[in-house]
Amino acid sequence: MSVAGQLLILQLVVFTVVAITAAALFVADERRDADATTRLAVTDIAVTTAQVPAVAEGLRSPDPTAALQPLAEQIRTSTGVDFVVVVDPDGIRVTHPVPEQIGRPYTGHIEQARSGQPYSETYTGSLGSSIRTIAPVYADDGTLAGFVSVGVTRQRIADAFVRGLPGIVGVVAAGLAVTAAGAVLISRRLRRQTLGLNPDQLLRMYEHHDAVLRAIGEGLLVFGTSGGGSPRVDVVNDEARRLLGLEPGPVPFESLPETLRTLAAGQEVRDEVHLTRDRVLVVGSDAVRWEDRRIGTVVTLRDHTELRGVLGELDSVRGFAESLRAQAHESANRLHTIITMVELGRAEEAVAFATRELAVSQNLIDRLTGDIAEPALAALLLGKVDEAAERGVELTVTEDTALGPVPVPSRDLVTLVGNLIDNAIDAARTADDPWVEVTVRQEKSTLIVEVADSGPGMSPDTLTQAMQRGYSTKSAQRGLGLALVAQVVARHRGVLRTEPSLGAMIVAEIPLGGRS
Repeated sequence: MSVAGQLLILQLVVFTVVAITAAALFVADERRDADATTRLAVTDIAVTTAQVPAVAEGLRSPDPTAALQPLAEQIRTSTGVDFVVVVDPDGIRVTHPVPEQIGRPYTGHIEQARSGQPYSETYTGSLGSSIRTIAPVYADDGTLAGFVSVGVTRQRIADAFVRGLPGIVGVVAAGLAVTAAGAVLISRRLRRQTLGLNPDQLLRMYEHHDAVLRAIGEGLLVFGTSGGGSPRVDVVNDEARRLLGLEPGPVPFESLPETLRTLAAGQEVRDEVHLTRDRVLVVGSDAVRWEDRRIGTVVTLRDHTELRGVLGELDSVRGFAESLRAQAHESANRLHTIITMVELGRAEEAVAFATRELAVSQNLIDRLTGDIAEPALAALLLGKVDEAAERGVELTVTEDTALGPVPVPSRDLVTLVGNLIDNAIDAARTADDPWVEVTVRQEKSTLIVEVADSGPGMSPDTLTQAMQRGYSTKSAQRGLGLALVAQVVARHRGVLRTEPSLGAMIVAEIPLGGRS
């Protein structure tokens, strides 16, 4: 049986038992109240009747029965009691509703009344069990003239109580009906919330859910909606905590990266790249719907940090290959020129041409390999010079470029400098005189990379946008270059900024005191 069904039965049983118990207690209380009310009523009637002068006079008359029987019956019928019995001092009935009982001894206790106080009791007499009160009657001279007993039979009390039972039963039935209706509504709501599953099924579902969340290799976030409509984080698996650097325990929505918080609105995303401080994540997002309404958002996270690093290295190798191809093509042109000059008999001019071109190229190679301690960075700069030349851009590595051993991984240096140069080359190609200048130097304990170009430049706001994932200033593209640069700079506690006073220049500064 489902949880909702079990709860419904439990509620009905509990409420029924409570209602029946309450009804029984109410009945018992009503019985006590009825007895107490009857006792007060017969006491008042007995005392009042005993104080009527005609009663004392009738008891002293020659024929008490003739004098008091009509009065007693009148009082009985007018007050609605079952009997009004006048008793002489010897305990003999003078009046009685049943004439045959007149003259017989009174059935009940009169000793307490002889002391002068009314006495109430429940006693079984000639009319059956009754609640009665006997009160003394005194003559004008203060002597005891007799007694007056007034009573109501239990049968009359029971009949009156039975007549009131439909009201009690109606109240109890109404309470049960309201309770049953409430239990059914609660059960239906719980059934919707638990999908009609029983406790064992819910337990197995939770165990499987927990096991799956821990076993899957992707990070998983599930966003829900709080009562006020604001998003909240409902589920975070272990892999998501690792990728996002989250601590164990509840995860506040505000603690997530801003680019992930924007997905809580439920938009569908497929393989979108997001950057955190240390990682490159491929993100997918889907809205979760139930009965045509959105109840949350599921976000998956895949770690592509290592893959992006490998792709970056592959791009560097590809750039080197392109550079070598360009150099080979240029060398072939130069060689063809030299051979033609020799064939034309201009050997001296051919030697001068070859020596001059070789000196220029070798001078750049010697300078970069001598001034830059990191071979990968030197090779990158040499390759970018030839690549820029092939794309019609003059790339200059300034004379003050020099960098000794630094505590920055070569991969980060290549990512930082290579992406800045690539963006500068793309920007410079839009200018009439395309050029790029690159400076890499160490100033005290700070690594400084300056890349200037002849392009339109970039404002601080545009740079801030470009540092976000997926942003590109190039149409029909979603670039990661500056975002990856910003990631490297942030990882090393550096600063990335523009220099508006120097035109189109981006400066990256990284302290060399160690990584954060």
